[in-house]
Amino acid sequence: MLLNRFAVVLFTLAALGSALPASAAALPQASPRLYLTTELLAPSSMMENGRVVGIATDKVREAMRRAGVDYRIDVLPWKRAYHAALTRPDACVYSTTRTPEREALFKWVGPTDIAQWVLLGRADRKLQLRSLDDARGLRIGTYKGDAREAWLRSRGFTIDSTSNDWSNLPKLMAGRIDLWAAAMRSESSVLARLGFEKQVVPLLVFKEIGVYLACNRAVPDELVTRLNASFEAMARDGTGRRIERSYEGWEPGGKPASPGKP
Repeated sequence: MLLNRFAVVLFTLAALGSALPASAAALPQASPRLYLTTELLAPSSMMENGRVVGIATDKVREAMRRAGVDYRIDVLPWKRAYHAALTRPDACVYSTTRTPEREALFKWVGPTDIAQWVLLGRADRKLQLRSLDDARGLRIGTYKGDAREAWLRSRGFTIDSTSNDWSNLPKLMAGRIDLWAAAMRSESSVLARLGFEKQVVPLLVFKEIGVYLACNRAVPDELVTRLNASFEAMARDGTGRRIERSYEGWEPGGKPASPGKP
């Protein structure tokens, strides 16, 4: 609670700094500090040796370093992580899909990555999807609070939602859902590394969309501008791509629940 009140004071002063008297404005300013939240979603964000790492995480850490921003990262269930960024004036959440419905809710930094929304199915069922309409009537696994769930539900698809995205893998293998709406990079080898590359196959990429660090509306514009400049510089000098390549040999520390044990 004390941390929340302190953060509110810092951000209020930052926002009103231009209106302060010259003598007050000349006082030393505290270094900005952000509260960052994310979910466990390898290889974007994951825990290794008690530290949050991953492709998006490393990009966010580098952007914070370049912008001179102090921060803390907490791993939370997605709905809690997202809610924190909506309600805490010092908070940002990643990696957040930037949709028209969310545009006015946050200030946006990034993108941290470009996600492909893909429908995955069991190889032995030999389903063929030529377009998204071919998936109508099939049970599609998503997870609660995710942009894919809202996007598909709003278009009338049959959704079977869970609290954890990886719970969809055992549900798919057990036949409780027909398809899994996942977000994966096109070159992702996660399924292969988990031993499911011959059992679960991509059937249709139905959308490509940017994912971002989404910041509470109270985060000062100047800070958002600095962070966006850091991401732009990382894209120009190749840092972002180097971070992505550093995870090409990533091995998961633990597998999701075994099929049949959601």
